[in-house]
Amino acid sequence: RTGSPYFMCSALPSHWRSNKTLPVAFKVVALGDVMDGTLVTVRAGNDENFCAELRNCTAVMKGQVAKFNDLRFVGRSGRGKSFSITITVSSSPPQVATYIKAIKVTVDGPREPRSKTSLGQRPYLETSPFGSHLRELSDYRQ
Repeated sequence: RTGSPYFMCSALPSHWRSNKTLPVAFKVVALGDVMDGTLVTVRAGNDENFCAELRNCTAVMKGQVAKFNDLRFVGRSGRGKSFSITITVSSSPPQVATYIKAIKVTVDGPREPRSKTSLGQRPYLETSPFGSHLRELSDYRQ
């Protein structure tokens, strides 16, 4: 999942809700030797939000695996946009891996698309005291 031959990471959902716990813990696996206790940091961004707010975005390498318990994406990626993830391993020298277009984060998360009916796009017609009159005028215009 990363652009680096030295690191792999677990898959992220394609679309997720802001500040919600991921369904499974995010893990980074080192395919080369990385000492236990090495700090691993995850960052997220895109052209609209270059440094998204994350929670619990650091983990410690143990047995070539860094497990991020309760990693949360607080910042939102923007309508129709995904975050790319940057994984920084604080070894000597530091190593960086990227996971391109990893996850889309929105305030309401994945959901059914909105109805495309004409009244579905104009709910004010039903709730207005002039709803039936406005609907007649709308029908007359067409």
